[in-house]
Amino acid sequence: MASVFLYHVVGDLTVGKPELVEFLETETVESAIRAISDCTEGGIPVWKRRHQKSVVENAEIRQQRFVGILNSLDIVAFLSREECLEDQEKAMKTPVSEVVVPNSSLLKEVDPGTRLIDALEMMKQGVRRLLVPKSVVWKGMSKRFSILYNGKWLKNLDNSNSATSSNRLSSSSSVSVRENKLCCLSREDVIRFVIGCLGALAPLPLSSISYLGAINPNFYFLEASSPAINATKKLPPDPSAVAVVEFTPEGQYKIIGEISASKLWKCDYFAAAWALANLSAGQFVMGVEDNTSPRSLPDFPINSTISEDGSGGGGLRPRKFCSRSIGFFTNPTIATLAVGRNMYRGRSTPLTCKVTSSLAAVMAQMLSHRATHVWVTEADSEDVLVGVVGYTDILAAVTKHPNTIVSANP
Repeated sequence: MASVFLYHVVGDLTVGKPELVEFLETETVESAIRAISDCTEGGIPVWKRRHQKSVVENAEIRQQRFVGILNSLDIVAFLSREECLEDQEKAMKTPVSEVVVPNSSLLKEVDPGTRLIDALEMMKQGVRRLLVPKSVVWKGMSKRFSILYNGKWLKNLDNSNSATSSNRLSSSSSVSVRENKLCCLSREDVIRFVIGCLGALAPLPLSSISYLGAINPNFYFLEASSPAINATKKLPPDPSAVAVVEFTPEGQYKIIGEISASKLWKCDYFAAAWALANLSAGQFVMGVEDNTSPRSLPDFPINSTISEDGSGGGGLRPRKFCSRSIGFFTNPTIATLAVGRNMYRGRSTPLTCKVTSSLAAVMAQMLSHRATHVWVTEADSEDVLVGVVGYTDILAAVTKHPNTIVSANP
C-alpha cells in the first residue's frame, strides 16, 4: 500500500487530540444535543457507567461498556414522535439509553503503534471511532519508520489476520502509555491526515471518483411528495442520510435536498422534529413561506433551552413554524417551494459533486462543510443523482487502487 500508510502509525494522528470524556447512557437528550454540537460527524459515542472507578480497565472491559454512536438524526427522529411533541420537557429529560441504537462494533481500541494501514482496514470494515491510549514517549524506533519493529520489516496483512496483527503490534511496539488516558479518533481525523499527504499519494488524488470506484450506487432516498417522517422508518446506517428526490420523465432521480445527521447537526431540534412529523419531504428540505395558512402551519411550542449553537437558556415558547426555524436558512427572503427550487442556496442545499470530480476535490468538500458524505450527480447534470461518496468509500479508494501499491520490503 501507499508508503504514507505503512510508515505512519495511529499515534501520529493523536497529536493535539483532547482526552476522551465519556458521555454516559444515563445522560439526557438535552445534554446530548449540546454534546453533539461540539463533536465530529454529528454524533457522539455513548458509554455505560464504570462499576468501579478505582479499578484500572483493560481494552476488553471498555469495549463491553461502549453502547453505540448517537447522532442528530437519531434525536430528531425520537423527538418527532407524537408523545415527545406533546410533552417536550419530558422528552428532553429522556435518558439517551432509550434513543441510541446499540452497536458495539462501531468503536475499537487500538495501540498507538498500530500501523495506519491496519487502522484504515478496520474503518473500511465498519469501525467509526478508534480509541487510542495517549502516548508519552516513543522509545527506540522513530514513529516515521514505524514499519520497522525490533529491526524486522512488517509484512502487509490480510483482512482475516487484522485482529491478530493488532495484538502483535501492540506487544512489539515500544511505547510508553499514560494509564487510562485515551483519545478518540474519527474518520474525519483520518481524512484530514490523508488530505495533508496528497503529494505522497499522487497521482491518485487527481483521479476521478468514478475511475477509482469510490461511488456507492446504493443509497437511501425518499420521494419529495412522501411524508418526511418516512425517513425515520429505517434510519440509514452509514452515511446517516436520505436523499429527497423527484422522478424525471426518464425515470432518473433528481435530488432536491436531504434529511441527514450532517444537515441537522446544529439545528433547532424541536422545529426539525415538528417539520419531520407534519410536512412532506419536499417541504422539509425546500422550505415553506412564513405567511402560509395558519391552519396548515399552526403555532407550536419550541423549547428554547437549546439554540442553534447548542447553548442553553430560555424555556417553552410558542412560535409560528417556518423553514428558517429549523436552522436551515440564513437568508430571510427565500423562495417558496412553488416558486422554484433553485432560487436559493441555504444550509438545506445538498452537497453534491459530479462523477468526474477528483478524489481530492471531494475530500476537500467534505472537510470544509464538516459533512460525512457527498451526493454524486451525472457529469452533464447538476441534480440527476447516481450515488453517494462517504468516508468508507474514500478510505477504500485510497488503499485499494493499484497506483498506490508499493513494496513493503527493503
